[in-house]
Amino acid sequence: MRITGLRLRQLTGILEHEGPYWEERLQRPIDVYPEYKAQRARPGFWMPQPIDERHSRVISIFVEIDTDEGITGIAGPVPHEVAYVIDREFRGPVEGADALASERLWDIMYREAVHGRKGVAMMAISAIDCAMWDLKGKALGQPVYRLLGGPVRDSAPAYASMLGYSIEPEMAAKRTREKVAEGFTALKWFPLYGPTDGRDGMRRNIALAEALRDAAGPDIDIMLDAWMSWNKRYTLDFARHVAHLDIKWIEEPVMPDKIALCAEINAASPVPIATGEHEYTRWGQKELLDAGASEYLQADTYWAGGISEMVKICTLASTYDVPVIAHGHSVPANTHLTLAMPPLLMPMVEYLVKWNELLQFFWKNPVKPVDGIVTLSDRPGFGMEYDPEKIETDEELRWAEGSNMAGSIQERQ
Repeated sequence: MRITGLRLRQLTGILEHEGPYWEERLQRPIDVYPEYKAQRARPGFWMPQPIDERHSRVISIFVEIDTDEGITGIAGPVPHEVAYVIDREFRGPVEGADALASERLWDIMYREAVHGRKGVAMMAISAIDCAMWDLKGKALGQPVYRLLGGPVRDSAPAYASMLGYSIEPEMAAKRTREKVAEGFTALKWFPLYGPTDGRDGMRRNIALAEALRDAAGPDIDIMLDAWMSWNKRYTLDFARHVAHLDIKWIEEPVMPDKIALCAEINAASPVPIATGEHEYTRWGQKELLDAGASEYLQADTYWAGGISEMVKICTLASTYDVPVIAHGHSVPANTHLTLAMPPLLMPMVEYLVKWNELLQFFWKNPVKPVDGIVTLSDRPGFGMEYDPEKIETDEELRWAEGSNMAGSIQERQ
C-alpha cells in the first residue's frame, strides 16, 4: 500500500459558549516586559475568533494522508505554521512512501530536517507520524492502542487542566468544586504572577493555591503551571510557602533550555517539579532524565515526534522510573498511548478543558472524560471522524511556490 497524496484540510465552524470564552490567559516568559504583561490573549488560528458573547469561529487544519487502497489517515488539528512546513518541506518524503512503514518515514523526515530537530519542523513530523498511525490502524482494522501492544487497561483517570478559567480565588475555588463534583480527582491551574510582580504577586499566587486546596479538600491532587515564567529563587520561595498544601507538582518553572537549573530546583524544592512539554524527541527528553530535572515527564505527542517517538520516550522514562503524562494538546492520541502503557509509567491523561472544546470541536466522537475517566472504543485507528454538522466551510490549503506563510494567512483573514 502506497501513499498517493497528502492534504491539508482547513475547516471552520461556530462554537457556542456562555460568556467570553477565555476568562484569563496564562503567564508567559515574555511578560517580564511590561508592554507584553499588559496584553490580553493574542488572536490567532489556535484561538476562537469571537463573533458575539455566545459564539466564536473555530478554524482548524487537519493532515490527511491518502493511499492507493482508498484508506486515509487523519491527524490534527495543527497550527498554520506547522501546515506550511508540512506542505513545503515534507510532501516529497511522504508521497509515494510505503503507507505502513511509519518508522522508515520518520527516520527519513528526521534526517532530511537537519535544522528541524526541535520546534515547528518536529511538530510537522509529529503530525505526519500520527496520521500514519491512524492510517495503519484503519488498514489493519485495529485501534492504535492494540497496535502498540495494548490495551493494558480499558480506562485511565484524566486531570482537568484549567487554562483559560478565572484565577480570582473565589471563582477558581467555585470551579474547582464543580470539577470535583464531575468526578475529577486532580486539577491543574495556571498562576498569573512571576518574579517581576514583587511581593504582591507572590501573595496572589499563594492565595490562589490556598483557595484551591480549601475548595478541593485533602484527597484531590492540585498542580500549578508556571509555564516557563519563573526563576530558581522565585520557584523555591513559592514552593516553601505552599509545601503544606500538598501540591502534586510545580510545572515548567524555567525556560526549557535551562535543564541543569531545572534539576537544581527539583533537587531543592519541597514540591516536585514536572517538565518536558517544550522538549523534543527521545534525545531531548533523555537530557531531562539524565539531569534529574523532573519527577514527571510531559512530552507532547504532536510536538515531540508523534506516536513513534513517544513510545521510545516512554521506554526511556521507564528505565529512570519517571512517569510520563503526555501534554494534553492531543487527547485522542494520548489516550491510545496511555492505555497501551503500564499504569505506573503513564498514570493519567491531561485534559485541557477549554482547549479540548477547540481541538476536538470537529470530531463526531470526541474523547471526553466521564466521571473523571477517559475510555476508548475499538474503532480502527484513532477512532476519529469529522462531524459534518459542525463544518461551516471546508478547503484544501496549498502554498504556491515562492509564497510565504504569513502572506497566505493574511490573505485568508
